[in-house]
Amino acid sequence: MAVRLKHLLSVPVPHYQLNYSQRPASFAKKSHSQSRLPATKMAASGIDRTAPSPTKVIDSHLHVWASPQEAADKYPYFPGQEPTLPGNADFLLECMEEAGVDGALIVQPINHKFDHSLVTSVLKKYPTKFIGCCLANPAEDGSGVKQLEHLVLKDGYRAVRFNPYLWPSGQQMTNEVGKAIFSRAGELGVPVGFMCMKGLSLHVSEIEKLCTEFPSTVVLLDHLAFCKPPLNDDESLAFAELLKLSRFPQVYVKFSAVFRVSRMPFPYQDLSHPLSQVVSSFGANRVMWGSDFPFVVPQCGYKGAKDAVTHIANQVPLLSSELEWIMGKTVMQLFQGQWLQS
Repeated sequence: MAVRLKHLLSVPVPHYQLNYSQRPASFAKKSHSQSRLPATKMAASGIDRTAPSPTKVIDSHLHVWASPQEAADKYPYFPGQEPTLPGNADFLLECMEEAGVDGALIVQPINHKFDHSLVTSVLKKYPTKFIGCCLANPAEDGSGVKQLEHLVLKDGYRAVRFNPYLWPSGQQMTNEVGKAIFSRAGELGVPVGFMCMKGLSLHVSEIEKLCTEFPSTVVLLDHLAFCKPPLNDDESLAFAELLKLSRFPQVYVKFSAVFRVSRMPFPYQDLSHPLSQVVSSFGANRVMWGSDFPFVVPQCGYKGAKDAVTHIANQVPLLSSELEWIMGKTVMQLFQGQWLQS
């Protein structure tokens, strides 16, 4: 297999590409008005306090899949990946309305694997409500690059997810295909999310290599990079590796699926200190809340997922003051205001 990046550069970039001359504060040079802010205050948070304050609450990470009837009629599940929970769009919208959540980034679920037709239909039906994150196809023939281009350029997806457990056995995300998809994502202006479900330590070297080689590609670390509050040396090392990734200005952290990373029941208050450390390292403008709907529903409910973050943040004064960034402002700024225009 040979991927020709030179050829790929000839493909036009969509009109909603991230404008890196107008990057969030973590990328851009500080303006004169910013430089007049107290240096210690700016260093502590890393936040562009001149950015407009949004009025919307945004969920940076959730899934939708077909109802059983939709699966039978038009959007079949991938064999062996039939869901055990309801996750259809109507149910999601009910939950969002109850919780007061205005919009969301829908991440392509494994239940439909590389068939994006169901999520695409939801994006087209609710264009001011949702944006989409597609799933990278690491097929050895390199076809995943073309699939990414189609989903971004034709169907309007705004991010792509790397699931390392879908790579061919014995291969890493830094193989030729992985680099080609990661590089093309940067050219198209779509962030790459990483799902390190089996532990950040297994994949951090790959993430570091990709960030170093392709600094224009924005990175999203799903679910706090699956780092629980550390209880032993290995867990402390993993959490330290997460914090060290803040040295790459293109890396953002999703404070999502908190029920997966907490060791305590709702409201998951053991995450206050880890979140404080993440915000101190990355800045609140590189941290974003996500529910992980519908998996969160049987845990604490969708509204509970939103309320838990407020409770967690209120344990630490710094977090409480930066909550608007975590709950929506970060996502709105990252996607450059192109989303949720109503």
